[in-house]
Amino acid sequence: MRNKKRHKRSRVIGLTVVGVTALAVGGGALLMTDNDASAARQPAGRQAPAGTAMTVKCPDAATRLASVPQQARPTVDKELATMDSQVADAYKQLAARGPGADRDWVRTRVLEPLTAQRRGALNRIGNEIGRVASRPSGLDTMAPCTVQEAPNPAAAPASASAGATPAAGTAAPAAPAAGGQAQSGPVRADFVDIRKVKPNVKNPRTRGNASRGTFSSRCGRNENKHFNSDNVIVAPGVSNGAHHMHDYVGNRDTDAFSTNDSLAAAGTTCSGGDRSTHYWPVLRLQDGTKEVDADAPGGGTEGNIGRILRPATASITFRGSAVSKVAAMPKFLRIITGDAKAFTGGTANANASWSCTGFENRQLKDKYPLCPKGSKVVRTFKFQSCWDGKNADSANHRTHVAFADAKGACAKGFRAIPQLVQRITYKVAPGSLFAVDSFPEQLHKPVTDHGDFINVMSGSLMKKAVKCINTGRKCG
Repeated sequence: MRNKKRHKRSRVIGLTVVGVTALAVGGGALLMTDNDASAARQPAGRQAPAGTAMTVKCPDAATRLASVPQQARPTVDKELATMDSQVADAYKQLAARGPGADRDWVRTRVLEPLTAQRRGALNRIGNEIGRVASRPSGLDTMAPCTVQEAPNPAAAPASASAGATPAAGTAAPAAPAAGGQAQSGPVRADFVDIRKVKPNVKNPRTRGNASRGTFSSRCGRNENKHFNSDNVIVAPGVSNGAHHMHDYVGNRDTDAFSTNDSLAAAGTTCSGGDRSTHYWPVLRLQDGTKEVDADAPGGGTEGNIGRILRPATASITFRGSAVSKVAAMPKFLRIITGDAKAFTGGTANANASWSCTGFENRQLKDKYPLCPKGSKVVRTFKFQSCWDGKNADSANHRTHVAFADAKGACAKGFRAIPQLVQRITYKVAPGSLFAVDSFPEQLHKPVTDHGDFINVMSGSLMKKAVKCINTGRKCG
């Protein structure tokens, strides 16, 4: 058994029921900078309107650091994880203060200290990179954060612009109650009746040289209850690096301290000896049930509350390219699809899709689906299918892979690889309140959903998968 030395870090966020209740939010957009640029337009000491809640919005330094020398990455990754903890702690302060916090208190007690902490971490990142390469410029501009206000949690349910009409004789799914358990989210406005959504799925037209086959790994539904709040891709070597719980299938070893060697030697829940790692945030039913992690980091102490739902199904499928044959993935290739910080950081990398069985030609990015009786909630993660041909990972975990364009082609310098599709379904009663786990300040928004993958297939198994896909067969 390998010896895993746990890094001791203060990661318990300790959201009290009162504090979390005060921070029920939906969408929102009124920003207050740490310099309070809006101060001139407001009377001194003015408070936010009663019932208004806030969360912390900071530049995501991790995605902007596209080039970090390999020698500097361990230290840089740990500093980035420290910055995530700093934001979570700032969110805790806002939650404890409650809605209507005085803007001067927010500036002096939350934003200015947070900016100073982030500036220190960014300076250490710059120094570490500068030790082995040119020190990056502009890091200091990523230190300041803002506070984002959000509307009352009892906002009306979202409605799609013109959409499908429910079939005659069928009742519309009930809207969830206002606010999530402990009021940390989600809210009514985060949900939409899937039958009010127009069909919106468009797939590229296949061409003559397309690779039409599929290869599937049967990896189960996490029957062995492999959960942790680590993130071995983004925060290796840091316990609770995700601040939310992950659901795992495949490689049995995976946690923050896994290495390529330990992954290659581990057991697996997948068929055919596929030791690859697949993980995504858990989905929770907020029905008042106290889950076993209710008092643990990554769980209830960070606002991730409710009963963890086991998937009804979890399929792992690799597909081909609409325009070409595919090449083998390198062993230990790491890919993240979607963005865990999309609510405050913007949706440029948001990619997870939500739908319902029977309605999967209608996909949602920023809403949870209300499914009719007999229909399951569906989460789908379609991964990047173009690889730079060189790197198994990149500093920001994104630039070494890319999505094909609207016609299915990879950009110059990239080659097509099998596209991983993770599809997970859940049995959720109509009207039930559910939410994906998230970083505390991301408030369980559906747009923050994401999937992660590390390829640990043997060379022979990957060769088999590629041949199957390129010859148009259905294997696995």
